[in-house]
Parts: sequence; structure tokens; C-alpha cells
Amino acid sequence: MISYALKALIANKLKTLLIFLSLIFSIVSIFLISSISNGVISMYSTLLKSDGDIIITQAKISDTFFSNVNIDLIEKINKFAGIQETSALIVGASPVENLPIVAIYGSTKNRFKKYELILGNYPKENEVIIGNSIYEQLNNKKQIQIANKTFLVSGVFKSEIGFENGGVVLTIKDAGTIFNKSASMILVNTTIDSNSNEIIENIKELSNEIDVKSTQNFVDNYNQFKIIKTSSNVISAIAFGMGLLGIVSLMTITINQRRAEFGIKRALGISTLEIVYSIIFESIILGFLSFICAFFISNIVLYLIKNVQSLQGYVNGEISTTLALYIFITSISMAIIGSIIPAINASKIDPIELIQGNKI
Repeated sequence: MISYALKALIANKLKTLLIFLSLIFSIVSIFLISSISNGVISMYSTLLKSDGDIIITQAKISDTFFSNVNIDLIEKINKFAGIQETSALIVGASPVENLPIVAIYGSTKNRFKKYELILGNYPKENEVIIGNSIYEQLNNKKQIQIANKTFLVSGVFKSEIGFENGGVVLTIKDAGTIFNKSASMILVNTTIDSNSNEIIENIKELSNEIDVKSTQNFVDNYNQFKIIKTSSNVISAIAFGMGLLGIVSLMTITINQRRAEFGIKRALGISTLEIVYSIIFESIILGFLSFICAFFISNIVLYLIKNVQSLQGYVNGEISTTLALYIFITSISMAIIGSIIPAINASKIDPIELIQGNKI
């Protein structure tokens, strides 16, 4: 069966190549769309999860960029039993030199330790440390301007999280002056033996203007992640549909050119199902080979994207085992579905008509 399918594919080189390229293009599109959206979600999730077990934001806001929480709550929170450490963070964005958008992080001093310095010192008032991925792009490496204020560069840090490695970190007081807020979020680390649910309820009683969740719950229900996921699924579905349409068209043309072959098979007593199965098997081979090629192409493209300086590390795709398995099933399904209708049409035509060369 395999040898016959390969011979049939080789015998129709041009059409096979076109179907193969159509499949690869569609699969690579799905790979890149899905992996980049997963990468964005993963980076921001990791940033939040590495900071604490509980996250406090302003109530009824659509995004953490718009959140404003009173940093003075930290003193009250630290009095609760089971609290290990509490920190605050301001997240924002601003142009820096020729870079159109750079992530800005205003941090309390106890968070500075999570930024691994490779040069200089942690920032004091009117100073910043800069992520490694944008440091080399700056013309002036001694000072930068954020909004209407100039800051001295006290150090350079590196981070595995692209959003951070392409960002600027300064004291939360300086960030509060720039973005006119106290804190975007407060992050709470609890002790191992503490009751997180009880702590969450205690924090909620401190103010009606805050939303308190476990970090995992926040990540699972964050609206922006849902929007990214939904958009990714819609675009992937469009890529799937376009690929499927191209395969159906090309398979129809290919099978139409092989009408005499199918006519002879029918005349020899080969059943409709056997003919359909043989064509589907050819498509499965194409789908499998296309997936392998698309997998390697996607990894190469993602590696190049990750290392493009102008993207500052903000675009970082991840191809997980689950995603690869999902796209593998999608690839095979695309190939099979695209071949079924042309195969059934070809196998049902009268053998005499096929041998005489009439169109399907």
C-alpha cells in the first residue's frame, strides 16, 4: 500500500508538489499563530507567577496597565499571619530613543533581586536598569529619557522572560510619578503552611476598590489572555479553511487526470471503498510529510524571530508537545478531508466513461 501510494504521488509530481506546499503553508501558519500567542501568554504568566501566590489589582479593570492600587495596603497585608513577602509593581510602556515601545517596570526594592545584573548596580532614585536585549540598541548607554524625565543607567540585567529582558526597571516611586499611580498590582508570597483562601478573604476586607485572586486564578481568567487565545483560534481556523480549499481544488484536478487509472481499477473489480482508501492513504502520507517539514520550518522561523533585535524579545513562540500533537492531528485531518470528496467522485464514475476520458 505504501509503495503504491508513493508511486502514485511521484507519477503526478507537479500536483503533488503543489498540494505539499499548500499543506506546509497552512500548517506553518497554524504553528506560528498558535505558538506565538502561547509564547506571549506564557511570558506574562511566568512574570506574574514568579512574583507571588496572590495578586491584588484594582477592581473592575480590563487590563493591569489601567490598574491603580494603593501601595499603602502593603503595611496592612504584612500584619496578616502566613505572609512571607509583599511587593508592588507598576507596569507601563514608553518610547525610548528610536525604540517605539519599551516595557517599563516600577518595582519595590525587594523585587530587584529577581533581575540578574550583568553590569552595574540596582537603581536608586532617578536611575534605571535596562534589559540586555535593548541595551545594545541604545545610542546613549549612560542615560535614557522616559516621558519628560531623564534617568541615569545604573546597570544592565538579563531575564529569561522576553518582556522583562526588553524592558526598563526603575524604582516604584519614579514610575509612580511618570504614570501617575501608586501601584499597578501588589504581589503577595505566602508561607508553605498558610491558608491562601483565608488570606485572600482577609485582604478583600481591606478595601472595596481591589480585586484579590490567587495568581493561578488570575492567569486562568485574565481577559487579555482570553482575547489572544480567541484571536489565535479564529486566525488558525481561517488558515485551516484556506488550506483545505486549496487541497480540495488540487486533489480534484489530480484525480481528474487519473480517471483512466481509476476506470481500469473499477473494471478489474476493485471496489469503490478500496479506491477511496488508496487516495486517502496518499493524502495521509502527504499530510505526515508536510507536518514534519512545517514543524522544522516553524522552529527555524521562531528562533529567528526570537533573536531579531528590533523585536526586543517581546515575540517569543513556544511549540509545546500538546500543541505539536494538536497540529499533527489537524494536518492529517486537513489532508484526509481535502481528499475525500474528490476520491468519492472519482470512484463512483462509470468505468467506461473514465476510460473514454470524459470529465468527472
